[in-house]
Amino acid sequence: MLGDMILRAFRLTVRVSAAVQSRCQCPALRSCRALHSSPALWAGHNKWSKVKDIKIPKDAARSRMIAKHTMMIRIAVREGGPNPEFNVALAQLLEQCRNKNLPKATIEGAIKGAKSKPGVQYVYEARGPGGCTLLIEVLTDNNTRSHQEIKRILMKHGGALCEGARRNFDRKGVVAASRDGISSEKALELAIEAGAEDVQEIEDEEERPILQFICDIASMKAVRSALESLGVHTLSSGLEFVSHTPSLLTQTQLETASTLLEGLNDCPDVVRVWDNIHAQT
Repeated sequence: MLGDMILRAFRLTVRVSAAVQSRCQCPALRSCRALHSSPALWAGHNKWSKVKDIKIPKDAARSRMIAKHTMMIRIAVREGGPNPEFNVALAQLLEQCRNKNLPKATIEGAIKGAKSKPGVQYVYEARGPGGCTLLIEVLTDNNTRSHQEIKRILMKHGGALCEGARRNFDRKGVVAASRDGISSEKALELAIEAGAEDVQEIEDEEERPILQFICDIASMKAVRSALESLGVHTLSSGLEFVSHTPSLLTQTQLETASTLLEGLNDCPDVVRVWDNIHAQT
């Protein structure tokens, strides 16, 4: 019986091989070409943005987003006071919170509790998988605890604290806008016409595509006004660290980096993490 099974398998293999050979010899099939379609990219586009949030459940992501914005409000109030009319950073944050539908009570509680809750702001510099660099913004009442926890998370995922990571980033103004069916080419045209330096496509916490127009800090207000006059629906504007020296990572390195960022964002003391990660083409 075993001999019959082997013989049948051999005959099947011969038939399959003959069919493949015949297919390859067919001129019509040989002349066919595979077509691949991918979205057009422009300068600064970070193609790994869809990778890093893939493991995060939406509910958990929203809870984390609310917690992070609460901490950023506390920082803004301490630096510029609780009145958004005289505190540009706070006004920008409140606008972002409204666009993300944060509860009004949560926002008011963050403003009122800013000075009553102790905490000091730090920005840690770090190196991650594949040599990528990270800036980790922290608000903590115990720097020793936060330092040790961030160091532990980094080491667990192949990273480490380091000096000099900040050199890979510039402090820039960022105007966020709805994608609204705008093509890559049109987005670049709008950026040039509005006086922005660059434009990037990312996804927000709810996986909605948005555009980020990068500009000089002093030009942020003018760029936003220009975009609105061009018919672009802007969502918010603010200051961010924008990388100018990308680190190109392989798919395996991207997955490790994604897990690292997830661990850092899960840390209660971490407000925000900036990276210079790009996917290899």
